[in-house]
Amino acid sequence: MAIPSASIPRQPNKLSFHHNVSLTVSLSVGSPPQNVTMVLDTGSELSWLHCNKTPATPSTFDPHRSTSYSPTPCSSSVCTTRTRDFTLPVSCDTKKLCHATISYADATSVEGNLASDTFLIDGSGLPGMVFGCMDSGSSSNPDEDAKSTGLIGMNRGLLSFVTQMGFQKFSYCISGRDSSGVLLFGETNFPWLRPLNYTPMVQISTPLPYFDRVAYTVQLEGIRVSGKVLALPKSVFVPDHTGAGQTMVDSGTQFTFLLGPAYTALKKEFMQQTKGVLRVLEEPNFVFQGAMDLCYRVGGSMPAAGLPTVTLMFRGAEMSVSAERLMYRVPGMVRGSDSVYCFTFGNSDLLGIEAYVIGHHHQQNVWMEFDLAKLRVGLAEVRCDLASQRLGVLP
Repeated sequence: MAIPSASIPRQPNKLSFHHNVSLTVSLSVGSPPQNVTMVLDTGSELSWLHCNKTPATPSTFDPHRSTSYSPTPCSSSVCTTRTRDFTLPVSCDTKKLCHATISYADATSVEGNLASDTFLIDGSGLPGMVFGCMDSGSSSNPDEDAKSTGLIGMNRGLLSFVTQMGFQKFSYCISGRDSSGVLLFGETNFPWLRPLNYTPMVQISTPLPYFDRVAYTVQLEGIRVSGKVLALPKSVFVPDHTGAGQTMVDSGTQFTFLLGPAYTALKKEFMQQTKGVLRVLEEPNFVFQGAMDLCYRVGGSMPAAGLPTVTLMFRGAEMSVSAERLMYRVPGMVRGSDSVYCFTFGNSDLLGIEAYVIGHHHQQNVWMEFDLAKLRVGLAEVRCDLASQRLGVLP
């Protein structure tokens, strides 16, 4: 069954998902359908599945069991023209099939062949969806990657999942309470959802070397800690002549990363406002996940009540991060009888990323709408566990 055209009013297609370090959605691929779990990533284009079972990739898709599976030849237009936004150019393998290598900012990479098959979402079959059938790769977080079968690419590239589906809009809502969420394709006119505040997507006409043209780029204009706006010039938040310094909304990244000057100013102000409330971990060599160097020793539970709210100020919209979302307990790390918590904003410079990245941890309990027709991102605070219940998609 094909998805009807966007002009017909209908219920949006919906999927529930789980999140821990990654957001993962469950769906079916192939004929007969094989159940897969895929990481939801608004920061990348190509969807892919592991097709080669190894100890590191226990969950796989078996193309030999699907009668609708079709590998993509090098000569096809999919291979020659629709891969132009890939970070690495595609090549031709010995079987004359289209070969892709995809690499990510965290140094994870996968490679294999492009192919097409039927994806099933909320009972609707989507035939001929192009994806990567990956047979090898390397991971920076093998334990986490072993939990999913692949990744669903949701940026604005020609071969992203949402572009191929032809939808003009999708939304998601991540619960902070029970590690669940909902992903919706299509219109979302719900009476219980408060009006969204919209921030326009930033477009550039000329390609620049460090600017990702198919990302969901918005304009960050300032950062506020409680009532105090950080004293930073607007130019700090504007991409430079190479394109470096864009602000991307990325569901494939867990935390939020700011370029050096903005991060340093935020860190200083946050430390100032939490003096006497939080005890800094005095270990200069400890950096969580390579970029988060502001950590604390906490005895008992995190004193959420005494923490300031950090607000990201976008053009036309704001995203406020408060209480427990400001801190992340480092798993398995203790100092005496204290737990170690780190501030959930990190320094992009330490990761070698030339951008501001808004991760999914700070999108919890925010209704996130990506409007591809009007080129804007909508936000509204909402209890996402209640939204999932209302939509009847609790896992």
